Amino acid sequence: MPKEKKTFTISGMTCANCAKTIEKALQKNEKVKFAAVNLATNTGFVIGDEVDIEEIKDIVESVGYRVSEESPEMIEEKRYRRSKKNLIIALFFTIPISILMIIDMFITKIPYFTIMEVFGGAIVTFYAGRDTIRGAWIALTHKHTNMDTLIFFGAVTSWFTSILALIGFEIVSFGAIGTMIVSFHLLGRFIESYLRDKASKEIKNLLKLQAKEARVILGEKEVLMPIEAVKEGMIVLVKPGERIPIDGEIIEGMSGIDESVVSGESMPGEKTIGEEVIGGSLNLTGTLKIKTTKVGKDTFLSKMIGLIQEAQGAKVPIQALADKITNWFVPGIISLAVFSGVFWYFGFERFYPLVEKAREFLPWILRTNDPLSFAIFVFVATVVIACPCALGLATPMALVTGTGLAAKKGLLIRNAEAIQTMKEIKTVLMDKTGTITEGNPKVVKHNLDQRMLNIVASIEKHSNHPLAKAIAELSEEFIEVKEIKEISGEGVKATINGNEYFIGKPVDYTKYYELLSRGYTVVEIRKNGKCIGYLGITDPIREDSKQAINVLKEMGIVPVMITGDNKKTAEIVAKQVGIERFYAEVKPHEKLNIVGKYQLEGYKVLMVGDGMNDAAALKGADVGIAIGTGTDLAIDNADIVITKSGISKIVDAIKISKLTFSVIKQNLFWAFFYNIIAIPMAMMGFLHPAIAEAAMAFSSITVILNSSKINLKKYDK
Repeated sequence: MPKEKKTFTISGMTCANCAKTIEKALQKNEKVKFAAVNLATNTGFVIGDEVDIEEIKDIVESVGYRVSEESPEMIEEKRYRRSKKNLIIALFFTIPISILMIIDMFITKIPYFTIMEVFGGAIVTFYAGRDTIRGAWIALTHKHTNMDTLIFFGAVTSWFTSILALIGFEIVSFGAIGTMIVSFHLLGRFIESYLRDKASKEIKNLLKLQAKEARVILGEKEVLMPIEAVKEGMIVLVKPGERIPIDGEIIEGMSGIDESVVSGESMPGEKTIGEEVIGGSLNLTGTLKIKTTKVGKDTFLSKMIGLIQEAQGAKVPIQALADKITNWFVPGIISLAVFSGVFWYFGFERFYPLVEKAREFLPWILRTNDPLSFAIFVFVATVVIACPCALGLATPMALVTGTGLAAKKGLLIRNAEAIQTMKEIKTVLMDKTGTITEGNPKVVKHNLDQRMLNIVASIEKHSNHPLAKAIAELSEEFIEVKEIKEISGEGVKATINGNEYFIGKPVDYTKYYELLSRGYTVVEIRKNGKCIGYLGITDPIREDSKQAINVLKEMGIVPVMITGDNKKTAEIVAKQVGIERFYAEVKPHEKLNIVGKYQLEGYKVLMVGDGMNDAAALKGADVGIAIGTGTDLAIDNADIVITKSGISKIVDAIKISKLTFSVIKQNLFWAFFYNIIAIPMAMMGFLHPAIAEAAMAFSSITVILNSSKINLKKYDK
């Protein structure tokens, strides 16, 4: 029984530890076989047996978070507006308090300044920063920790020193520092939310294309109805300049159709009666009547959005190290902060003179004679500097941006692990028909009479093979066919009026030398085992095939063609596109064997195909790429789907994957490097808590900005 997939939106997450906590809770359920939670997209993804969404909601709520009915984009938009409002309130109090703090420290004492710190700090910490307090409380009450926990400890500890100073304790008041910590944190959240929103713009653009209404023809009337009410078989009218609201087949009219948003192709194509159109495409020139074939979640655009969201929510192997670290990171940092505070409280007299010497270079180091004040100073700085947000965002943000760019180029990355594997690809195995060639074959020569053409067309009408459509177009008079059997890699067998017909590979290719020498594919027709005719079929080579193969060679990748076609035709096609190594007359299971052969030789193998015959090889390869115009079986077994065009997209996929993986490595390096340098400095008392918070926010923003360059970099150079 196939496993169920569920994708859902989660609200309330603030850092990588939140996502990890939810993920662990989901994985404990025996029905769930796989679970992934993505902080960057606010989504969860599970695979399991009869997984119920209500059960998922209960699990998520049990650890303090919520499954939302709203889209991740809506949640992010609300978060952005809320963070903006809270930031304005925080800055309204923090800026004057910070200015007064500087005057109080370096110029002259400000009367009642401690009272200002108490009341201003309370408003900033407990009102403007209430979401942070709530996040920390949820984590603590559910026995785990997150980034909010660190901000909570840092800000509340700072504010509490003002209370102690106000009631007469001999302690330095850090109330102003607490307001600065919260304000820097809110500023970081605001900028982070804005940048995350921009990073996921490709998925937002796709969502905007989903129609809300369609103009349906009911009898003699045109009725504008919600897209949810449109059913299969309904006739939809689309005027020039309008977006096509559904997937369907044109039954009247002709028009130029811009499918660039879902295919990556910049040039519009002319479409007419009998041709399929994709929902979200733009109708440019003519009025069309379209018969609806797919609606709702079954439409190409909906599936495309779903696949991208799955990939964005998935993980790559390199993320495992970051996940292990963030799992113990927050409790570990709190322990280090407590240790540092205790160390400085008892070792103040012995070690503080060493710190004083550093004040010449680091003027923000606290000047005090009080061990408790310096211990709190170090505790707050250590807690604040170590928020693991950058570490948690390093991989997800790069994946969000990389998969978004791929979608823009007409590539759907279904398996995020392919991003890590692609950089090691050394051999590309590719099918011929529909991959190197256009997959739009035409019968150019045959020796059959009309009656036999009707029989052959009637049989091929039931086949999914790329050549079958061309053969089925030879006649419009179809005969009833019984006992149809498709023999993978050979042809199709059927019974008509008691006679057994076979249409497929010839027994002896030498009889068709003239046709083969022209590069034609030959299909033989046999009746009751006796040859009665042939069909000569040609399939034009895609415009981009030769150039793409040359680029692959320049990249040090060996292109290899695998085809079930005869050796002579395969040789001609291979020569035309510049492929030196090819395999002909290959059966489906032999394609998988060839994949295994190259893998045993130590190569990482990429397989490209579009047919049922390619499904096993696509699954067995290190990375499988399916041409989107191919069969569902091929697409379901692929890691990446090319929505339109040919093998030039393989080059795009490799380059985008290499760039994305490179950015992931850079993000993880800087996140680790930042913590390795900053945490010891904070523990030694060399970092001011306000500077620590600013540095923490900056590290997260840097990761997001670095991820955004995937969209900006000219990877094709």
